[in-house]
Amino acid sequence: MKEFVISEAKVETAVLVGLITQTQDERKTNEYLDELAFLAETAGAEVVKRFTQKLPTANSVTYVGKGKLEEIKEYIRIEAEEDREVGMVIFDDELSAKQIRNIEAELKVKILDRTSLILDIFAMRAQTANAKTQVELAQYKYMLPRLQRLWTHLERQGGGSGSGKGGSVGLRGPGETQLEMDRRIILNRMSLLKERLAEIDKQKSTQRKNRGRMIRVALVGYTNVGKSTMMNLLAKSEVFAENKLFATLDTTVRKVIIDNLPFLLSDTVGFIRKLPTDLVDSFKSTLDEVREADLLVHVVDISHPGFEEQIEVVNKTLADIGGGGKPMILIFNKIDAYTYVEKALDDLTPKTKENLTLEELMKTWMAKMEDNCLFISAREKINIDELKSVVYQRVKELHVQKYPYNDFLYQTYEEEE
Repeated sequence: MKEFVISEAKVETAVLVGLITQTQDERKTNEYLDELAFLAETAGAEVVKRFTQKLPTANSVTYVGKGKLEEIKEYIRIEAEEDREVGMVIFDDELSAKQIRNIEAELKVKILDRTSLILDIFAMRAQTANAKTQVELAQYKYMLPRLQRLWTHLERQGGGSGSGKGGSVGLRGPGETQLEMDRRIILNRMSLLKERLAEIDKQKSTQRKNRGRMIRVALVGYTNVGKSTMMNLLAKSEVFAENKLFATLDTTVRKVIIDNLPFLLSDTVGFIRKLPTDLVDSFKSTLDEVREADLLVHVVDISHPGFEEQIEVVNKTLADIGGGGKPMILIFNKIDAYTYVEKALDDLTPKTKENLTLEELMKTWMAKMEDNCLFISAREKINIDELKSVVYQRVKELHVQKYPYNDFLYQTYEEEE
C-alpha cells in the first residue's frame, strides 16, 4: 500500500497554496501561510514559493481555479528545467480525496494538505508508545476516506458493466477488491489501536488518582509560545524545548514546590488553527490532563502579531475538549521579543494594535483581565518571581477550598524573637 506522508525529515522544496475568501482576508491568509511555512520547515521542507487566489470558497474539484492550477504547474515545469525540482505542493486547508486525486493528476508532484503535514510532524515528534499510538490512529483516520486515491494505479483494471464498455474482460474488480482488503486491514488496525489507547487511558487515570491531595495546574496555549521553557523554570526540570512547532507531544507532569506549597504542573501539547479533529480525538488521554486540572495557565506569545486570534483558538479548543470554564491565569510570554511600529508625529489616524507600546498593551489587558494576567519572559527570566507569587496565591486558594483539612506538606517556620 502506498504511503501518504513523509516518513522521515528530508530537505525537499515545497510550494504553498492558500485562498483569500469571504471569511479570510489577505492579511489573515498571509499569516496562515507564514504558519504553514513554519510547519513545513519543522517537517524538514524548504519553502520556495507561495501562491494565493481570491475565491468565494474553495473549488470542490481542484481547491484553486483552473487558471491558478495552470500557473502552479508552469512554475513547477520551469523549476524542473532549471534543475530545481519542486518536491511537493502543500495546501493550507484539508483536501478531499477527489481534490487530491485531481491536483496530483495535473501537477504530477506530491500533494499534501495542512492536516497531513501536521500528522507528519506529530509522527516525527512522537517519542513514547502512548504518543506513537495516538498519532498512528489519527493517521489511519485521515487515510481511510482517501484510500481510493492511494490505489489509482489499479484504476485501469477496475470497472466494466458487462456490456463491454469501460472495462477489460477478465480484469474487472481487482482494484476494488484490493481497496476493500486495505480498508479491512486499516479498520482492524484502528480497532487494535483504540483498545491500546483505552488501556493507556485506564493506566493514566489510575496514575492521576494516585497523585495524592495536590492541586493540578496545566500549562496550555498555542504551539511554540514557550510552555516547555516555563515548565523548566518552575519545575527546575529538563523538558525538551525548541523554537519549532509541536516540540512537545507527550504530557510531562512534575511536582513543583513554591515556598511551602507543593502542586502538580503538567506541560501539554500546543494547539493550532485548523487542528485536525482526528488528532483531538486521538489525543484524548493527553488532553485529560487539561480536563482534570484545577487551574489552567494559558501561555501567550505576545511578540506574535496574531496573538489575540491565537488566544481565541486556544479558548475554543479548550471549550471543545471540555476544559472551558476553569480558573485561568493568562501569561503573556516573550516580552523581550515584542516590537511595535511608532506612529509619526504628523499621523493623525487612530492608533492600531501594531502602534501600541508594550506598556500600553499591558494596561489594556490588565484592565480587561483584572489580576488574572502577567507579562514575563521565560527565556530572559523577566518577572519570574512575580509569576511564582501569583501562581502560589491562586494554588493556595484552590488548595484551601479543595482540601480544607489538609495541611501543606511543607511548612515554613519564622524564627521567634
